[in-house]
Amino acid sequence: MVVGDMCFLYKDIFVIKAPKKSPMLLRTAVLMFSMVCVLVIFSVCLKQISTEAKTKFIDFKVIDNLTRSRVKQTHIPYLLHYPKPVSFNRNECAPNPVMFFTILSNQRSGSGWFETLLNSHVNVSSNGEIFSVRTRRQNASSVLQTLDRVYNLDWLSSASKNECSAAIGFKWMLNQGIMEHHKEIAEYFKHRSVSIIFLFRRNLLRRMVSMLANSYDRYAKLLNGTHKSHVHSAEEADILSKYKPFINSTSLLEDLKDMEMKAEKALEYFNSSRHMILYYEDLMRNHTKLKDVQEFLGLPEMKLTSRQVKIHKGPLSDHIQNWDDVNKVLTGTVYESFLEADY
Repeated sequence: MVVGDMCFLYKDIFVIKAPKKSPMLLRTAVLMFSMVCVLVIFSVCLKQISTEAKTKFIDFKVIDNLTRSRVKQTHIPYLLHYPKPVSFNRNECAPNPVMFFTILSNQRSGSGWFETLLNSHVNVSSNGEIFSVRTRRQNASSVLQTLDRVYNLDWLSSASKNECSAAIGFKWMLNQGIMEHHKEIAEYFKHRSVSIIFLFRRNLLRRMVSMLANSYDRYAKLLNGTHKSHVHSAEEADILSKYKPFINSTSLLEDLKDMEMKAEKALEYFNSSRHMILYYEDLMRNHTKLKDVQEFLGLPEMKLTSRQVKIHKGPLSDHIQNWDDVNKVLTGTVYESFLEADY
């Protein structure tokens, strides 16, 4: 029975039981009770509208995380650490605190280039894709043991600054075990106060081109019989960019949606950790974004550099074999902007 029906029922009761000798009193009572019913209905409706509006705001905010052009940084308190490695002595740098971080990204999203930029800082040690080796991610226990070695400064690589690292971390691809063991890893990140840098690529069609071209070169080895995922000269970039991949236009929309969903899921799993969100396109257009990164990692600001050279430049129509099919499929969809030059 709804509130309005209740109002009419009680009105009938008042009519039946009210004294016949007091019509003015009866009308006053009915009027007052009707006003009460109206107020109750209004408050219930107002509460429902308020709840619905709040829900929509939260939903839009989740979606907005992946579409904002600015760098997003959570204001979650973080701890600085004083590691005591067993493989070497930090000597005079032992009193210096260290920030723990990880770069969460996907293949061909600019993570390799971004990591070389970070490692050009004298106080940063980012150790590459340490979980590309399957045995290190075969279960949650092996993952956590590897993380302990990294953040204890006992993971030695060509990027290690050893004694005087002020920020220590690595890059972690989303297909290298982190999603399968996300509960244990999220708890570890919060416990050890690990800060996360999410690095995504807005134009997923360009990422797809890069993935297909890189996969082709693993077997073709276009650079004098050598496969290179990243190059350091314009000549090498020009050779690799000559290959034009064929894109499956039938499954293209589904494939792009799947890429989006994986990024959303990663944000959902690790949203409670201190983090910032970066986009490859923003870094390409505006290198001042690197100041935000250094501030996020608590580093003294420096000019960061990389020797890597971009491979696929210019319009995508120059890099896709079946461009007409791809253009037709994406035109008029939410992914139409991917067809345009974005930097």
